Amino acid sequence: MIRFLITGLVRDRARSLFPAVTVIAGVMLTVFLQTYLKGINSNVSDAAAAFSTGHVKVTSRAAAREGDQPSNELALSGIGPLIGQLRHQFPDLIWTPRIRFAGLLDIPDDKGQTKAQAPIFGFGVNLVAADSPDRQIMHLERALVRGRLPAGRGEILVSDELATHLGVGPGGTATLISSTMFGSMATSNFIIAGTVNFGVRAMDRGAMIADIADIQMALDMADAAGEILGLFRDLVYHRDAAESVANAFNGRSAKVGDEFSPTMMTMHGQPGVTELIDYIEVVSSAAIAIFTIIMSIVLWNAGLIGGLRRYGEIGLRLAFGEDKGRLYRAMLVESLAIGLFGSILGTVLALIPAYWMQVKGLDMGYLFANSSLMVNSVIRTQITPATFFVGFVPGVLATVTGAAIAGVGIYKRQTATLMKELEA
Repeated sequence: MIRFLITGLVRDRARSLFPAVTVIAGVMLTVFLQTYLKGINSNVSDAAAAFSTGHVKVTSRAAAREGDQPSNELALSGIGPLIGQLRHQFPDLIWTPRIRFAGLLDIPDDKGQTKAQAPIFGFGVNLVAADSPDRQIMHLERALVRGRLPAGRGEILVSDELATHLGVGPGGTATLISSTMFGSMATSNFIIAGTVNFGVRAMDRGAMIADIADIQMALDMADAAGEILGLFRDLVYHRDAAESVANAFNGRSAKVGDEFSPTMMTMHGQPGVTELIDYIEVVSSAAIAIFTIIMSIVLWNAGLIGGLRRYGEIGLRLAFGEDKGRLYRAMLVESLAIGLFGSILGTVLALIPAYWMQVKGLDMGYLFANSSLMVNSVIRTQITPATFFVGFVPGVLATVTGAAIAGVGIYKRQTATLMKELEA
């Protein structure tokens, strides 16, 4: 019977073409929207984790109170044993020290006089070592535009836009003018090994990346760092696991009255990050739910209209003596077949552009021209396990529900009046 009904659907386009096209279109929109909003959410959290917050972050208690822009005067000292302790206690995370700093980058001419100068902010990271986790975390190979990655001491990376503005390229000399950990002025010379473009507008305007050992020497921060970031090895933020790690560390390391003792915060526990990530997650989840409900109503109505349009056909089949229950079940099987076909095809068609956008991305840099947020301007979708199922809610459930409601009229038809209805 099922094979007979499906064959009838294939041959009768009036019963199958319009409902199937409607389901395919609705499922495509639902699935693509889900991947797009998930991509935006991931974009914000991944960029913040790589450059600023980590999945967890260890700082001094005084620096934690200062918020997102603490002074290096509040940095952690004696980080060697502390990093060893973290790696021993929590081996499931990657632990890497960071120093954030600001200053001026001075470009000299042939005579050693200032040719160009610009304000910068920078990162001291584990840059030179071949097994550097920061190369993977910050995607330095992918971000490289010109030149090469630093291979030795005294070599740095600068944003490509900054290098163009200063009129300098790979191989050029640059002088960092900043302040030490103790507040005095510091100057250090570096060689620009390469230029990078992260797609994060706040960094691409004026970022400098140097090896942390060079910055420790330049800023008089021997065995010190502003923060130690911890990231899960799959580079995916696991909120419950992060909170467990932070609670375990803080429970062992609490020192009442010591402003420079270490404390650990999760990504959600850092100022400004909680509100932003939670807001984006709530908005994206609500948008997906609302759109799915809207598409369900549309496809429900399509199934309802499809059933009502067949009012005469149903009457004729009843007049020939077909059982009402059998006819009702046949309509449900037909709608289920259309829903499954449309959902599968719609999901596949949506995954094609979603996968392309996940790999290639869409550059929306003009929207972030004046932004200071750590947000990647290259928008990417994100395909998750839910992507493969979200389209079946409006595609199958709503379509079958619409057909089921329309089919209720079958049981209200009076056999005695069928001939009068058909004559009319």
